[in-house]
Parts: sequence; structure tokens; C-alpha cells
Amino acid sequence: MRLARLTIAAAVAAWLAPRTAVAVDSPPAPVSDDRIVLSVNGSTLPGTNGGGGGSVGWLHNFDADTLAGVAVEHQGISASQWTFGSLNGSLTRELGGARYSAYGEAHEGAGDDGPRAFKYSVVAAGIIGTYSHRLSVQLEDRQFDVETTHGNLPKLGLSYLVNPHILAAVSYADSVSGNLGTHLTSARIDAYTSKANFLAGAAFGQVSPTVLGLEFVVPGKSLREGYVGVTKPLPNRRGELTLVVDYQDLAGSNRVAVTLNYIFHVGHHGKPT
Repeated sequence: MRLARLTIAAAVAAWLAPRTAVAVDSPPAPVSDDRIVLSVNGSTLPGTNGGGGGSVGWLHNFDADTLAGVAVEHQGISASQWTFGSLNGSLTRELGGARYSAYGEAHEGAGDDGPRAFKYSVVAAGIIGTYSHRLSVQLEDRQFDVETTHGNLPKLGLSYLVNPHILAAVSYADSVSGNLGTHLTSARIDAYTSKANFLAGAAFGQVSPTVLGLEFVVPGKSLREGYVGVTKPLPNRRGELTLVVDYQDLAGSNRVAVTLNYIFHVGHHGKPT
């Protein structure tokens, strides 16, 4: 759910969502399609100069149901900065009238918080099952190993296609190992129109700052978060532009982040399935 980082993972999720839930109103994916994903972000954080970063990535559809991507990203907040590479992939299959999408991602790199260097590793795997073209169930496990913070964060998510234009989702994540100390509930709604797509969401609970990508300290802080965003297709430029504004109150410390993503369709070949 982190909107200011892991851009290529967000792009994979954006691809999975219409494939698993909104496909009843979407054109089929091309046999082969390449996209360049660019992202920049900036944020405020009290008592610091804030932070920001950017990323560049590449996504490729091998066919209508198989996707892979790579990216490199740099982020910084306060005195901390880190750079990492990303690998992502997903595979969708139909079984017994339902559709199942298995996906995985790995983000590996390093950084420093001033005098100390640290390793940055976030790895996740999950599966999304979609039933009757409307209800989707997501099971995911995400493993964090960042500086002194580590552990596993399983998540259960449900999404429901209210109609061809509105998708509602809720999820709950609860750490089961290490020192993440995270218990997070979130909700999101997406609205699809012919001119633009809109999203809004909220989250609350106890969360490790490492999960948020804020700073590298031991967990145990309460979070309240809200975000809104809009995606505007740019057919004349073969791309899509997304703007997201994210507000977080982490144990009384307020942060505002603005993220701008641009996905450019390099081109596709082969006939639609």
C-alpha cells in the first residue's frame, strides 16, 4: 500500500487489479506489451528537511496472462537514504470458473542513515483469486530486513467490484515474527470513468516506520493515514499519468507525500487474446 515507493510493484498491482476484478469491462491485454514506468516523489517530515526520491522501471507482458518487470529506485528521508533494485512477476490462470493470479517481488539494496550503513531487503509473494468476476481474495506475505528491523507481515485482502466502474477493497496485515510490531487495517475505493480513474483510501493501526519507508527505527507507533489520487490516460502520448497525495500521522508526527507516476507504452505486437 505504500504509495511513495516501490513504483514498479504498484504498476504490477495496477495490472493485476483489472485482470482479476475489472476485466468484465476492460479490453483484453495485448499478446506482448512493453511499458516504461517513471516516478518522482517528495515529502515533508517535522524536524527535518523532508525527503524524496525517484525510480525508473520496465514492464513486459509476455502474453495476456504473464507479466515481469525490473526497476531501480532511490529514496531519502531526513538523514537516511537508500537505493535498491526490484524484480517483479505475475502469472494468471483460470481454474474451475475462477481466475488466480500468483505474483512475487523482491527489492534488494543498501543505504545509510548518516554514519551507519544498512542492508535493504523487502521480499513478497502472494496470490489473488477472483470469483464470479466480482469478488477477489488476496493472500500475501511480505518479509522485511531493513537495518535493525526485520520480520514477516502476512496480509489478507478482499475486493469487490460493485459495478463496472467502482471497486472497493479492504485488507488487514499483522506481523508474525521479528520486531515489526505491525497491525494495520486499510480500505480503498477505485472509480473508473472514461476520462480518468480516481482512488481514495485510509489506514489505521500500529505500524513499523520501516513498513512505511519513513525512517529506520524500532517499531511500535500508531498510524492514521489517508490518501487520494487520480490517473489520467494520455492516448496521444501513449501513456498514463498518476498523481497521489498521501497524509500520514505517525504517533503525532505528520507527513505529507506527493507522488507522480508516468507509464509510457513503448508499443505492443501480436493480436489481442
